[in-house]
Amino acid sequence: MSDPLTAAVLAWLLAAVDQSLTLAAVDQSPALALQGGLGGVGEVVFGVLLWALDQWYWLMDWAYYFTGLEMLDPRYRYMHRALLVGLCVGVMAPLIGTFLVHRQLALIGDALAHTAFAGVSVGLFLNAVIDLGVSPYLTAVVVAMIAALFIELISETTDAYNDVSMAIVLSTGFALGTTLISLNAGGLAVGVNQYLFGNLSTVSPQSAGILLVLFVVIVGTVAVTRNQLLYVTFDETAAAVSGIPVNWYNRVMVMLTAMVVVGAMQIMGVILVAAMLVVPVAGATQVSRSFAESLVVSVALAELAVLLGIGVAYYGGVTAGGVIVLIAVGIYVCAVAIGKLQSARGERETSEMGGIETDGADGGIGTGGDRP
Repeated sequence: MSDPLTAAVLAWLLAAVDQSLTLAAVDQSPALALQGGLGGVGEVVFGVLLWALDQWYWLMDWAYYFTGLEMLDPRYRYMHRALLVGLCVGVMAPLIGTFLVHRQLALIGDALAHTAFAGVSVGLFLNAVIDLGVSPYLTAVVVAMIAALFIELISETTDAYNDVSMAIVLSTGFALGTTLISLNAGGLAVGVNQYLFGNLSTVSPQSAGILLVLFVVIVGTVAVTRNQLLYVTFDETAAAVSGIPVNWYNRVMVMLTAMVVVGAMQIMGVILVAAMLVVPVAGATQVSRSFAESLVVSVALAELAVLLGIGVAYYGGVTAGGVIVLIAVGIYVCAVAIGKLQSARGERETSEMGGIETDGADGGIGTGGDRP
């Protein structure tokens, strides 16, 4: 066993015995200080998140020793966290995006992304003015979820189309964000850039922990309410007649979308985050034959785009969000081409089968006529 591998195994064994070593192995930035003021439940959640993050570090260390990839170097924990966030986003975004695309709500992600920007601005403003010490991602989650409820409320109370309510909320959110930034342009304008465009190096242990919580909530909620969400997605009227509270499930869907937007914002940025809700799903629909197949394929395409995008961003020194979206769009173009080829081949096979059946029928008639 090589010396680095031996050291990694020993470090993991010691960390398993002594939790204090585990704490030391994690980046002890101020952003990780979640323990203060937490109750018993909060302490348990924090401990679980810390353990999960530490196990991910350990897995990435093993991957580095086997592959030698520089981006997996144990010295670059921020890349380990960026990969974790990217993999989670690659599941969450298509999972919710598949429902949104089939409900023709593809643009809701863009609206909620702009309100999440307002939430980030609120967090930065509170930290700058009263030194509240709250994570901007937490305020982004709260503001985005409130905005999601407002979108549904406007649609329900005014009979306006969904695109009207989304446009109103989008404009309001972005206006609020820019106003708060202008009140203290010095520090806020600098701090908000990473949220606008995404930044791999700023994925802190705290934001990774928030993402893990969002991931569990989103996947768990979809798993529990899958049948109801499907019913509401494809036949809202029949779902209402059958007794399903359609408005309630609509609110659940937009709130889950808000969570995905905030989670993906860390590496994608506000400007590009909506693409992960739509582009992989659009590509999957070109080559899939059912909703379930479309869901699986969209997750696979999203993960491919995220992993390739993070790798290119690290080695190329470019913004990860832009590269991920460009790769996702390239995959979509390939999926469209493959879908067209499949359709053409299917039509050709159908025409050939029709010709065979016609020939067989004609032959049968001729044979029957020749019989005595």
